[in-house]
Amino acid sequence: MRSVSPAMTILVAAFALPVSAASPPAARGPSFSCAKVAPGSIEAMVCTDAALSALDRTLADVYARASKKAAKERPSTLRAEQSGWVKGRNDCWKSEGKPACVRDAYVRRIAELQARYRLVPVVASVRYVCDGQPANEVLATYFETEPATLIAERGDSVSLMYVEPVASGAKYVGRNEWLWEHHGEATVVWGYGAPEMRCVPAR
Repeated sequence: MRSVSPAMTILVAAFALPVSAASPPAARGPSFSCAKVAPGSIEAMVCTDAALSALDRTLADVYARASKKAAKERPSTLRAEQSGWVKGRNDCWKSEGKPACVRDAYVRRIAELQARYRLVPVVASVRYVCDGQPANEVLATYFETEPATLIAERGDSVSLMYVEPVASGAKYVGRNEWLWEHHGEATVVWGYGAPEMRCVPAR
């Protein structure tokens, strides 16, 4: 029987989750007060959409847990990043599919905080050696988030990546980096316009 890679294990789990588990029905509003939100704003949409309200409450809980872990590290940075995320979420008013845009913003932010602050289990950690050079390593840590995520480290650089559907294997994409695991190996691109690297798990 063919062995299943850590990346594929996470990929299968991520897309096998029932809808009810990913988006539980909401019985109340979001974590913020809806009393003074502007009509037609993204906040107003969150207030009137049960699923988005539930995601907002989930994010508030995850953010609170992340803040506790960041208290001795960089709380001001986390707060600034969260403020930037709120602005980005509110930019969804420019999108043709506003509800989908807002939902995606919440889902990805929740997964990001869960992975960055180790709020969910680590499924696997794989050290890849790239282009046959032992010093050229990429350490990939896979997390049990929805969508699945990994944090890749190469030298002093770190990249958070989200899983994306592909025909075969499991592909994770970050800001300017991506890692595509297939057939027991990985193709990695590290940086905008950088060449592809062929990477294999370290023995």
